[in-house]
Amino acid sequence: MTNQWAPCLGGPEPWFLHLVGIRRNRGPTDFLSPQWFLLQAAHCQASSIALSRLFSSLIEIFHLIVSERRQAEAARIREKYPDRIPVIVEKAEKSDIPDIDKKKYLVPADLTVGQFVYVVRKRIKLSAEKAIFIFVKNILPPTAAMMSAIYEEHKDEDGFLYMTYSGENTFGAI
Repeated sequence: MTNQWAPCLGGPEPWFLHLVGIRRNRGPTDFLSPQWFLLQAAHCQASSIALSRLFSSLIEIFHLIVSERRQAEAARIREKYPDRIPVIVEKAEKSDIPDIDKKKYLVPADLTVGQFVYVVRKRIKLSAEKAIFIFVKNILPPTAAMMSAIYEEHKDEDGFLYMTYSGENTFGAI
């Protein structure tokens, strides 16, 4: 079976070598870099459909690598710190609230959502008169809920709890 991307990728050898580099847990090789994408797009004379398939395949591979790494990281964290919850906090798109300086947190299991909101508020240096909303899967969790309960109910398949913050109740769910 021939590699359908060989004309775009300079033959099967570079493609194979890049995949071997990833599968041996050496991390993403240069083919995941933005420069690699630009070079391949510039040199490839394939149709836009082929390029679309190429980028879709590469994005799937990238997400698989990131997911596997995050699963391993979450398992290691939970083993080392069984009384902590691995949380990743991200700002909602188009939110006018400041960016957070640290996205990954190890939160005590007995911390409430309200206490965690206070931590996030301090990290983004948000004044007391400005509102902040924390969402888990587009749902506004109760402030009295324990982070451990939220984690068990909403943890991602990679083992992390993903939370999004915004300066407004953008999702409208309570």
